[in-house]
Amino acid sequence: MFGLGLRQVQDALNRKADDIQHEFVTLSDRLDLLSRQIMEVRGEDQKQLRAEQDSLRAKQADLAGEINTWRERSRGVLQQRGETGLRAYLEELKTLGDTLITYAVDQALYAIDSPEEARAALEAGNRREGPSSPVGRLLQRARLESELRGGDPAPRQRAAVEFSNRPGISQDDRILAELEAALEDPDPIVRELATTTCIQVQRFRAVRLAELDRAHEAVQKLAAFEHPAAIQPLVEVMTNPRSGFVQGPSGPEEGTNTRSRMVALLRLVEWHTSEAQSAMRGMRFDRDPQIVKTAEKALALFPGDWKGPLKDSTGLSDLK
Repeated sequence: MFGLGLRQVQDALNRKADDIQHEFVTLSDRLDLLSRQIMEVRGEDQKQLRAEQDSLRAKQADLAGEINTWRERSRGVLQQRGETGLRAYLEELKTLGDTLITYAVDQALYAIDSPEEARAALEAGNRREGPSSPVGRLLQRARLESELRGGDPAPRQRAAVEFSNRPGISQDDRILAELEAALEDPDPIVRELATTTCIQVQRFRAVRLAELDRAHEAVQKLAAFEHPAAIQPLVEVMTNPRSGFVQGPSGPEEGTNTRSRMVALLRLVEWHTSEAQSAMRGMRFDRDPQIVKTAEKALALFPGDWKGPLKDSTGLSDLK
């Protein structure tokens, strides 16, 4: 039981490294694209692309250092001498301010202080009769399956996508309500799986529903999430104009998803990540002139590298 608790701490630390590794890979893809573009242009355009290339390479070096730091913290869990040293190290990890790491550390300390109680709680959880609803079974996996509780978020993301793609799941309001209720679960792994699954359900609604009013509600829900898993669905909404039906004065009538695309665009400016910036650049060639104008204005207002969520979003009022 003691070893399981420490492994969960290591998994939480490795997950931080994995998250940064994902950003590192995204930058690598952007650098590959820049290398190809540099060969195709000359003059000032080439100079700008080389400047962006240099900036991204510097950022990659910083990210590599962060990845190494988190890996070293993970290895340090098993390198402490004696219980006193281990306790001090675990308490220091809690000061990093990460919810998942703090939860894992608290569980590990509980296993150290009360090994019999911790083992009994684990065994009771394993014996507990499984939940009957699809959402309940999904979240139970997050509580018990080692693959879903590991440091790599990819298995949880796959589980969320697979669940949301099951026939009828993403259009069932009861399913969504049960997932939203789990967003307050005390277990951060369960919360994360519930969050990413909610995002996938809303993504399905945002890009697939022919009723554009309902699809717009899903886009607004995606825009409200503070989880980075919402970025790619918002990019998908922004970059894909489509038509459908909206409720008019005399009943359903044909419409477009322009307002949803604008909501996604503005939220991506707030996210301010390299992925969002790359997608925003593509909007300069969109067929909708209002989207083009807003994207160009966003890129002009924030000309540097987009490195993460805006701390001050007052400038967004100039885009609306």
